[in-house]
Formats: sequence, structure tokens, C-alpha cells
Amino acid sequence: MEHLTAATSSEPPRFHGPRDPGDAWVEGDQERFWGLFGAAGVLVHDSGQGVLLQHRAVWSHNGGTWGLPGGALHEGEDAVNGALREAREEAAVPSEAVRVLFTSVFDVGYWSYTTVAVQVISSFEPAITDPESIELQWVPVADVGHKELHPGFAAAWPALRRSLTHVT
Repeated sequence: MEHLTAATSSEPPRFHGPRDPGDAWVEGDQERFWGLFGAAGVLVHDSGQGVLLQHRAVWSHNGGTWGLPGGALHEGEDAVNGALREAREEAAVPSEAVRVLFTSVFDVGYWSYTTVAVQVISSFEPAITDPESIELQWVPVADVGHKELHPGFAAAWPALRRSLTHVT
């Protein structure tokens, strides 16, 4: 397994410049969720290395857990493009190096999260490219469930794993 790590800090990063208007909490009767226009993430699968997981910065929501590169969608942005943008921003995943396999949507009515499963078609080296990651790691599919997963990803992983094994 390959590990990429970043310097850690207990302080949240200070963002410079304008933030996207989608970077906000949405609250409803179920709970609060990040992303005014919804959110999306990429489940990157490489047949030789496994699944690319992101160890989330401790200052983030459910920090210290493992999940997928992803985040808030921009206004008018579709989930596939938003997920690929977030994966590029957070883990240097080049969209031209992957092929979309399927999408899976978690929808609570007032907010949704789309997981975009992709297959690596051209090798690339993931890299931590923003302060939202402690570490990036290729994890064999069979070992993903052994990590301390983000609660939303943990709930979705069994169905995502079944879908992934049917299409790869």
C-alpha cells in the first residue's frame, strides 16, 4: 500500500480569496450536511492497487476518518463534474486518467451526495494538494472496511463494493 502524508495541524486552515457560495452547511430534519448545492466524491478504483482513500483532516466534519476525495458542488455543477473537480483539487486525480463506471446517490430530499465510481485507465500518482487530507492511501478492496471510515461512506461501502465488483 502506498501512503502519502501531509503535515498535520490541529488548527483549521485559513482560506484566502473568495469561497464558492456552495461552501455552506445545509440543515434539515435529518441532520446538517456540507454543500449548499449538494456534494459529490470519487471512488477511484485501480485493479492493481485498490481504492484511493483520503484520511480526512482532524478539523473537518468527521475528521480523522477515511473517506473519498470530494466535497461541495458549485451552483449549476453536475455531480460527475463536481466529483472529478474535487478529486483533482484534493488528490491530484486527473479526470483524463479515469473512466466513469457508475454513480450512486444518497438523497434526503433537501440535500444529496453522489458517489462517482471510476476505473483508472492510465496510471497517475495521487498527491495531497490541499489542507483537507492527512494522508492518501491505495487500499485493497477487501481491506477498506477495516479502516475507521467516515460514517456516510461506511454506510454506503457495502453496496458500493458490490456494484464495483460487478462492473470491474
